[in-house]
Amino acid sequence: QVQLVESGGGLVQAGGSLRLSCAASGSIRSFDAMGWYRQAPGKQRELVARISSGGSITYADSVKGRFTISRDNAKNTVYLQIYSLKFDDTAVYYCRAQLLLSDYWGQGTQVTVSS
Repeated sequence: QVQLVESGGGLVQAGGSLRLSCAASGSIRSFDAMGWYRQAPGKQRELVARISSGGSITYADSVKGRFTISRDNAKNTVYLQIYSLKFDDTAVYYCRAQLLLSDYWGQGTQVTVSS
């Protein structure tokens, strides 16, 4: 069973930065793709950034230029570097790993942006 553990969330002032981490229990090389999603109160979960096993990266339009997804295969960890945080970035951020027809999610980490 794959386990994903997110960390790095917290309370940050608008304009600040954070780096989220997603540590996987197995080799991330085996996954077809890994990604970050977020869910704000009263809203549906949405894709933030995704990186495929081949290195292709997709970003939501709302985060382009401010968020960077990366991975460290040696540490089995995927990162989400966030710059210039906005109030609208407040959400629970989830890590997702896809392998064939299987889908794995972490428990989420809260990011709250304050004034």
